[in-house]
Amino acid sequence: MALTDLASKVVKWQQAHGRNNLPWQNSRDPYRVWLSEIMLQQTQVTTVLDYFARFLRRFPDVAALAAAPLDEVLGLWSGLGYYSRARNLHACAIQVMGLHRGIIPQTAQLLQTLPGIGRSTAAAIAALCFAERVAILDGNVRRVLSRALGFGADLSVLANERELWNLASQLLPVRDLSQTMPRYTQGMMDLGATVCSARSPACDRCPLADCCVARRLGQVERFPVKTRKTRRSSQSIWLLWIQSRAGSVWLDKRPTKGVWGGLYCFPLFDARESLAAAVPARYRSALRDAPAFLHVLTHKDLYLHPVRLQLPASAKLDTAGTWTAAARWPELGLPAPVRRLLTDFSSFPTPDAASA
Repeated sequence: MALTDLASKVVKWQQAHGRNNLPWQNSRDPYRVWLSEIMLQQTQVTTVLDYFARFLRRFPDVAALAAAPLDEVLGLWSGLGYYSRARNLHACAIQVMGLHRGIIPQTAQLLQTLPGIGRSTAAAIAALCFAERVAILDGNVRRVLSRALGFGADLSVLANERELWNLASQLLPVRDLSQTMPRYTQGMMDLGATVCSARSPACDRCPLADCCVARRLGQVERFPVKTRKTRRSSQSIWLLWIQSRAGSVWLDKRPTKGVWGGLYCFPLFDARESLAAAVPARYRSALRDAPAFLHVLTHKDLYLHPVRLQLPASAKLDTAGTWTAAARWPELGLPAPVRRLLTDFSSFPTPDAASA
């Protein structure tokens, strides 16, 4: 297969069969493309659609995003997960306004200097918006290229990943870049997302089927090769869920580093005993355990144990946090399980310590 053949096949396929109606497509607005690329990291398109629309309504451009308080940004991001993306997005907007006069850089090299924009994301923005001849290599594209080329080297080895980057760069279109680079880049992402899936790929619908080495070998699911696996860990957390009759909630803003960094959350404890010790003695008998449940993060399983307590809003507590009115907490950046608990709290009998 000639190197230029792959690019032309992908370009033609994308035009006829690729995704062409997503809200961030058919536009070379780098703000919209950048926002979509960040939201789509580790997140399904179907999940991103609603968040993308809400985010754009509130922050229609980079200036509006930079001027907003981080808490408001996290509030709109709440439930989308991977909150470091939102923090970096906000920091990036501030840098664009301060260092680049409000103009998002047009080259992958400059884009990589901004917070939260790595090599592949920078290349995607530069190729889609400015037709720069640079390769992307996210998880989906890595899978497509590994299979098409029969690239069997272990990608957990840095030198092998560099080699695949070099091959990806050689495969890029060479003519009519203003049209072919955006189309090719989108096409590679579309192939990985909709055809060349990790399991049971739809090879009969793939434009590269006749030249795919992995298909010819009958070993499609063998590629890509990556032997180093990320170890999963687990953690048990007790959540002190304090609420007033009027709906005010006792919330603590988490440190930037660690689980749910920068979000508003119930006070967290490593053990039930530590949680009880943080509550004034006269209220402890009113603590009620809600059903524990599992919350799955990318590399960690969180076993969450909510412990409820109803107090008057005038109550003074020693544990870190502050009363947050019922009208305000829905707008804050809250971890998804905390938001779900607060939204569905009526399903659990309400403990009453108002007279304790």
